Amino acid sequence: MLARWRRLNEWLRALVWAVLLLVMVHLFVFRWVTVQSTSMYATLLPGDLVLVQRWPVWTGFQRGDIAVFRDPLKDREPMRKRPLLVKRIIGMPGDTVDLRNGQLWVNGQRATEPMMATQAYLVRMRTDHDIRALLPKLGLPASLIQAGRQLHELPLNRSLADSLERMEGVVSAEPMSPAKGAPRHIFPFSQRYRWNSDNYGPIVIPAKGDTLHITVDNFPLYDRLISLYEGNTLSVDGNTLLLNGSELKDYVVQQDHYFVLGDSRHHSADSRYWGFVPQDHLVGRAARVILGKGGTLPRNGARMQRL
Repeated sequence: MLARWRRLNEWLRALVWAVLLLVMVHLFVFRWVTVQSTSMYATLLPGDLVLVQRWPVWTGFQRGDIAVFRDPLKDREPMRKRPLLVKRIIGMPGDTVDLRNGQLWVNGQRATEPMMATQAYLVRMRTDHDIRALLPKLGLPASLIQAGRQLHELPLNRSLADSLERMEGVVSAEPMSPAKGAPRHIFPFSQRYRWNSDNYGPIVIPAKGDTLHITVDNFPLYDRLISLYEGNTLSVDGNTLLLNGSELKDYVVQQDHYFVLGDSRHHSADSRYWGFVPQDHLVGRAARVILGKGGTLPRNGARMQRL
């Protein structure tokens, strides 16, 4: 084997070493992702190329980190083929998370929102102006707009709304009221939990080693965790719930889990809609925007650095 390696052309050997080095860097040091949605607007814009640090997978994450992870809903696909998502960690293992009228609380303390976090604003346009002409200045896709309307729902914060109101053709930009009711598409998909996107929880984020006492009431919170994320078999025998063939009363969590939200709170499919992010789904921490697309308004989000 060594003799064959020595017989290779010098340039070919250099190419092999370069490829190996690139693979090692990709696996253990850095990789990059392109932002596809508005869920992290205005911290990140659609089209931004983001550098991702790989080492937090082994050294640990912190509350407030922007995490890159595999889509927890694509459980029928091998892990490496699942799409990558980008959200902010707001609940660490063991934390208690609560949303009250759109305001985030963690462990009983009102949380400081990211600097560029947005919510749904209702933007009114003059009849002789088209809001689509303004979207490139905001870095927003045209797909958010319904043609022929003067009222449009956009992800904004007060600073962005003030900037927008100064643009020609904009009549007003006002925040929308918090969500009402208890829609069925909110995790954990049970009428026992009357939650919505603005009034959610309190919910405790499972940590490795936690013992969960499983009841009829809390089972919807943990069924995916136990069966899909941690590889157990759940079944029913009459009125008895079985774990791997034995009666399930208590369950010891095998890995840490996290709770994530998009900075664009009302335009994000996140933990409110599909639950916890398991430790083994995490890919890395977003660190820098390498290349930005569009947008003339300020958008340097908390914990992010722009090159």
